[in-house]
Amino acid sequence: MIMVRAIVRPEKSNEVLAALMYAGFPAVTKMDVYGRGKQRGMKVGEVTYDELPKEMLFAVVKEEDKAFVVETIMKAARTGDKGAFGDGKIFVSQVEEVYTVSSSLRETSATAEPATAASDA
Repeated sequence: MIMVRAIVRPEKSNEVLAALMYAGFPAVTKMDVYGRGKQRGMKVGEVTYDELPKEMLFAVVKEEDKAFVVETIMKAARTGDKGAFGDGKIFVSQVEEVYTVSSSLRETSATAEPATAASDA
Protein backbone atom coordinates (compact mmCIF):
# COMPACT_ATOMS: atom_id res chain seq x y z
CA MET A 1 0.00 0.00 0.00
CA ILE A 2 1.07 3.55 -0.69
CA MET A 3 0.32 6.82 1.09
CA VAL A 4 -0.04 9.77 -1.23
CA ARG A 5 0.20 13.16 0.47
CA ALA A 6 -0.61 16.17 -1.66
CA ILE A 7 -0.13 19.76 -0.60
CA VAL A 8 -2.33 21.94 -2.81
CA ARG A 9 -3.68 25.47 -3.06
CA PRO A 10 -6.82 25.85 -0.91
CA GLU A 11 -8.85 26.97 -3.94
CA LYS A 12 -7.91 23.70 -5.73
CA SER A 13 -8.70 21.36 -2.86
CA ASN A 14 -12.34 20.73 -3.79
CA GLU A 15 -11.38 20.07 -7.42
CA VAL A 16 -8.81 17.49 -6.32
CA LEU A 17 -11.29 15.83 -3.95
CA ALA A 18 -13.95 15.70 -6.68
CA ALA A 19 -11.46 14.26 -9.20
CA LEU A 20 -10.41 11.55 -6.73
CA MET A 21 -14.04 10.71 -5.92
CA TYR A 22 -14.93 10.51 -9.62
CA ALA A 23 -11.87 8.29 -10.22
CA GLY A 24 -13.01 5.84 -7.52
CA PHE A 25 -10.84 6.99 -4.61
CA PRO A 26 -13.26 8.57 -2.10
CA ALA A 27 -11.20 7.89 1.05
CA VAL A 28 -9.19 11.06 1.64
CA THR A 29 -8.20 12.99 4.76
CA LYS A 30 -7.82 16.77 4.51
CA MET A 31 -6.11 19.25 6.81
CA ASP A 32 -5.19 22.92 6.69
CA VAL A 33 -1.44 23.54 6.65
CA TYR A 34 0.86 26.54 6.27
CA GLY A 35 4.27 26.71 4.70
CA ARG A 36 6.44 27.91 1.88
CA GLY A 37 8.18 26.34 -1.06
CA LYS A 38 10.89 27.45 -3.43
CA GLN A 39 9.13 30.77 -3.93
CA ARG A 40 9.99 31.62 -0.28
CA GLY A 41 6.57 32.99 0.46
CA MET A 42 5.04 36.07 -1.10
CA LYS A 43 5.82 39.78 -0.87
CA VAL A 44 3.03 42.35 -1.11
CA GLY A 45 4.43 45.87 -0.91
CA GLU A 46 6.75 45.91 2.08
CA VAL A 47 5.10 42.94 3.79
CA THR A 48 6.46 39.42 3.28
CA TYR A 49 4.20 36.45 3.94
CA ASP A 50 6.55 33.53 4.41
CA GLU A 51 3.90 31.01 5.46
CA LEU A 52 1.14 30.59 2.91
CA PRO A 53 -2.10 28.66 3.49
CA LYS A 54 -2.31 25.27 1.76
CA GLU A 55 -4.31 22.10 2.22
CA MET A 56 -2.82 18.64 2.65
CA LEU A 57 -4.73 15.66 1.34
CA PHE A 58 -3.86 12.10 2.43
CA ALA A 59 -4.93 8.94 0.63
CA VAL A 60 -3.77 5.34 1.06
CA VAL A 61 -4.05 3.37 -2.17
CA LYS A 62 -2.89 0.08 -3.62
CA GLU A 63 0.56 0.05 -5.20
CA GLU A 64 -0.91 -0.54 -8.66
CA ASP A 65 -3.11 2.59 -8.33
CA LYS A 66 -0.27 4.94 -7.34
CA ALA A 67 0.54 6.41 -10.77
CA PHE A 68 -3.13 6.95 -11.62
CA VAL A 69 -3.86 8.68 -8.30
CA VAL A 70 -0.77 10.92 -8.57
CA GLU A 71 -1.70 11.90 -12.15
CA THR A 72 -5.31 12.58 -11.11
CA ILE A 73 -4.13 14.90 -8.32
CA MET A 74 -1.64 16.68 -10.58
CA LYS A 75 -4.24 17.38 -13.26
CA ALA A 76 -6.80 18.69 -10.76
CA ALA A 77 -4.34 20.74 -8.66
CA ARG A 78 -2.48 22.43 -11.53
CA THR A 79 -3.26 26.08 -12.20
CA GLY A 80 -3.74 26.72 -15.92
CA ASP A 81 -2.31 24.51 -18.66
CA LYS A 82 1.33 24.68 -17.55
CA GLY A 83 0.92 25.18 -13.81
CA ALA A 84 2.48 27.85 -11.63
CA PHE A 85 4.78 28.24 -8.63
CA GLY A 86 2.84 27.38 -5.48
CA ASP A 87 0.61 24.74 -7.08
CA GLY A 88 1.90 22.24 -4.53
CA LYS A 89 3.82 19.02 -4.02
CA ILE A 90 2.95 15.34 -3.91
CA PHE A 91 4.79 12.97 -1.59
CA VAL A 92 4.55 9.19 -1.96
CA SER A 93 5.62 6.72 0.73
CA GLN A 94 5.24 3.05 1.55
CA VAL A 95 2.63 1.98 4.12
CA GLU A 96 3.48 -1.20 6.01
CA GLU A 97 0.18 -1.79 7.81
CA VAL A 98 -3.25 -0.26 8.19
CA TYR A 99 -5.60 -0.94 11.12
CA THR A 100 -9.34 -0.25 11.06
CA VAL A 101 -10.31 0.68 14.61
CA SER A 102 -13.98 -0.36 14.46
CA SER A 103 -13.39 -3.87 13.10
CA SER A 104 -9.82 -4.55 14.27
CA LEU A 105 -9.04 -5.38 10.66
CA ARG A 106 -5.30 -5.34 9.94
CA GLU A 107 -4.22 -4.85 6.35
CA THR A 108 -0.81 -5.29 4.85
CA SER A 109 0.08 -4.98 1.20
CA ALA A 110 -0.85 -8.64 0.72
CA THR A 111 -3.51 -9.45 3.32
CA ALA A 112 -6.46 -8.28 5.36
CA GLU A 113 -6.94 -10.09 8.66
CA PRO A 114 -8.33 -9.42 12.16
CA ALA A 115 -5.62 -8.02 14.44
CA THR A 116 -4.76 -10.21 17.41
CA ALA A 117 -1.94 -10.21 19.92
CA ALA A 118 -0.61 -13.43 18.36
CA SER A 119 -0.56 -12.07 14.80
CA ASP A 120 1.16 -8.84 15.92
CA ALA A 121 3.93 -10.56 17.89
